[in-house]
Amino acid sequence: MGNSGSAVKVCADHQGGINWLSLSPDGQRLLTGSEDGTARLWSTADSQCHGHFQGHESYITFCHLENEAAFTCSADHTIRKWDVVTRQCLAIYRGHTSIVNRILVAKDYLFSGSYDRTARCWSVDKEKQIQEFRGHRNCVLTLAHYSSRDVLEEEEEEEEEEKVSRDLLVTGSTDCTVKVWWVSSGRCYQTLLGHTGAVLCLILDAPNRELFSGSTDYTIRTWNIVTGEQLKVFKEHQGSVICLELVNRHLYSGSADRTVKCWFVDTGERIQTYKAHKHSVSTLKYHAGILFTGSGDACARAFNSRSGVLQKIFRGHKFIINCIQIHNELLYTASHDGTLRIWDIRGICKRNKRRLKKDRSVQGRSSQKGSLSRLFNNKVGCMVQQENGE
Repeated sequence: MGNSGSAVKVCADHQGGINWLSLSPDGQRLLTGSEDGTARLWSTADSQCHGHFQGHESYITFCHLENEAAFTCSADHTIRKWDVVTRQCLAIYRGHTSIVNRILVAKDYLFSGSYDRTARCWSVDKEKQIQEFRGHRNCVLTLAHYSSRDVLEEEEEEEEEEKVSRDLLVTGSTDCTVKVWWVSSGRCYQTLLGHTGAVLCLILDAPNRELFSGSTDYTIRTWNIVTGEQLKVFKEHQGSVICLELVNRHLYSGSADRTVKCWFVDTGERIQTYKAHKHSVSTLKYHAGILFTGSGDACARAFNSRSGVLQKIFRGHKFIINCIQIHNELLYTASHDGTLRIWDIRGICKRNKRRLKKDRSVQGRSSQKGSLSRLFNNKVGCMVQQENGE
């Protein structure tokens, strides 16, 4: 294992914990949303704060950054849109009657989920609610979006009104259900039953018609997004499943049981378990053959994704790490201690790249048929080649 890293920069401008960190699609900016009721805009070029968004009347729960606009949602029941250049508030979306805990921007739509038991759809360019999705018996915690064009054949689409707008919203709730809604009508298309605990996270694989949900019932479940059929249940965690990441048919799950597990989606087999965390795994991200995690023990970690070997610990935060992002071989960690920390991961990435090349060379000389674990190694190797433009 590599030695513990120290941050190349600590950004301590916020006066409260950072609840979320969002990276713009072009990678030029980061957005942090904080308990202090403000959001801040950071440049990835110089790591300086270039914008301060003030206006919410309570803490910011979540944020989302586009190239030209920033979005924040808050315990003050509202969502705000901001201009990233002028830092002016462009729109305030009002209608929720409780804490707005999640937002999602897709196409010209802005989706939101709230403790008021509803999800809502808004026009991005107008301060106007387009649709309300009502049917959950408790708060809506997580959202996903897709178009039926990605998953349905023409003959499977029955109603004319849904043919006009084929967008669907997926919601996960503390009522233990996942629901799929037609955006155009607000009608519930599917209710996915099976979880016995709150649904904390969702991840969608539209091309394969699959949805993955993680829950406080310690399980991950896979669903056919068209039929609503439950396909598999992943049961090995001993605590709530908090976060999910899907990479090339491999599913990574972070849990309150202090582990991350990797599953081969096609078979349901658990391939690897990543240990060493001293508290819940709160966030995770895969990058170039490395699994980065953030934990309630205030540390970030880097694991070899194939072997599970811990390669580095990033120490310095005082409280839980709520979110991580990676850009240009820099790791960004946002914590409830109010700081954004930036770490250089070039050394880890280079070592891992050399290791992958060596392993592929050895595999190339071998004539033995590979096992499932060898198939996993090959898939990860191919993915890293693509990411590095080889």
